[in-house]
Amino acid sequence: MRMTQAIPAFPIGEMARSLEFYRDKLGFTIGHQEDGFAVLLYDAVKLNLWAARDESWRARSSSTPVVSGAESFIAGTASCRIEVEGVDELFARLEPLKIVHPNSTLRDQWWGERDFAVLDPDNNLITFFERVRNVK
Repeated sequence: MRMTQAIPAFPIGEMARSLEFYRDKLGFTIGHQEDGFAVLLYDAVKLNLWAARDESWRARSSSTPVVSGAESFIAGTASCRIEVEGVDELFARLEPLKIVHPNSTLRDQWWGERDFAVLDPDNNLITFFERVRNVK
């Protein structure tokens, strides 16, 4: 048995706003789009966006469980790490756009990576990293 790929799925609130961010700011292309779902591509990286826009939970009684899995309060609760080659170059391109997380600017980590993070419009966290040395 072997695992070969992971595809993060981000819950988002507004598809058009998120697609604009991922395409125009991060440089992803839209591989597929339909109502409430999109596949974004950049080299070998694939991200899924899905609309978390169910508002029915607001009117439920306290004895009724939240069950749709697409409740609007889920938007912005995900994160992922994307390995890149040229993290300094990517940071130099994204930093002027004012989307770099204020607590996660470009830095070397003790575990042998250089990384920084951005927040999408819903506050999903995307960390870009590059391995800078082997860590035992």
